[in-house]
Amino acid sequence: MPLDFYQTLGVSKDASDKDISSAYRRLARQYHPDVTGGDKEAEERFKQVNTAHAVLSDSAKRAAYDKWGDQWEHAEQLEEMQRQHGGHGGFDGFAGFGGGQPFGGSQGNIHFDFGEQFGDAGDLGDLLGNLFGGRSSGPGAMPRQPVRGRDIEHDINVSLREAFHGTTRTLQRGAGGSRLEVTIPPGVGDGQRIKFTGKGEDSHGGQDGDLFIVVHVDDDPLFERRGDDLHVPVDVSVSTAALGGEVAVRSLSGSGRLALRIPAGTQNGRVFRLAGQGMPRFKRDGRGDILAEVRLRMPEPLTPEQTELFRQLRDLEGGSE
Repeated sequence: MPLDFYQTLGVSKDASDKDISSAYRRLARQYHPDVTGGDKEAEERFKQVNTAHAVLSDSAKRAAYDKWGDQWEHAEQLEEMQRQHGGHGGFDGFAGFGGGQPFGGSQGNIHFDFGEQFGDAGDLGDLLGNLFGGRSSGPGAMPRQPVRGRDIEHDINVSLREAFHGTTRTLQRGAGGSRLEVTIPPGVGDGQRIKFTGKGEDSHGGQDGDLFIVVHVDDDPLFERRGDDLHVPVDVSVSTAALGGEVAVRSLSGSGRLALRIPAGTQNGRVFRLAGQGMPRFKRDGRGDILAEVRLRMPEPLTPEQTELFRQLRDLEGGSE
């Protein structure tokens, strides 16, 4: 059953943009793989939360979703069909949005459930003929000419972790319900368009169309992507910053932690560059860097011994009560 994006984020259908953003941040922190330790259910929930947020945080996508439900990605095609066939009593027979018993069918990457609004088989034949390349039977029918299949564009959302390692998605296609698995290479960027030649709509005696995947990389609650570099805050205790020491830096590769040597006298906000530890470069060799920004962390609460030591330090610095 398709996800209900509002239920996924736990918000109402009239939720404000701020409510949606707040719900996303809370759930993303709760189910992030770095927090849940690789729990598969939590990882799947994290993906669902990202997908729901990507749609509901975009005003155009949200409007399409509110109108067409799980068919929102095909809103343009559906609205064009609605305009062309408004004379048949409305075009609202899609599953979940209209009345009547559904008539099942699909074409390319679009799936339809027609209601009983169409008066007879001729109406339905006209609809399918007009939409998918002209009529090829009946009185006066012309021989079908080779027709190149349409190109299809499909949006998908991936997490930053998936963009780092690469991932796959399975798409539903065609009238037979065939499935196509597409591979998203490591290092893909937000908004990047990937072409899969000949994987679009089937042709009628001509060349098959192409499939274009538009990738949207969701924000990550821990890392900020800057091109191929990853910016991440790293907590450093006051004593380590003053005296020097070693701290762990989060990473998306390997064990998920990298060792960083902090020199004595390190100031808050200093950025250390860990070369070659950032995002893979898309379809190229090499990787970006990790930019680890020091965030001084005070002990909380202070113990009596720590309080006394800080008083002594203040006295040495010439401070006063």
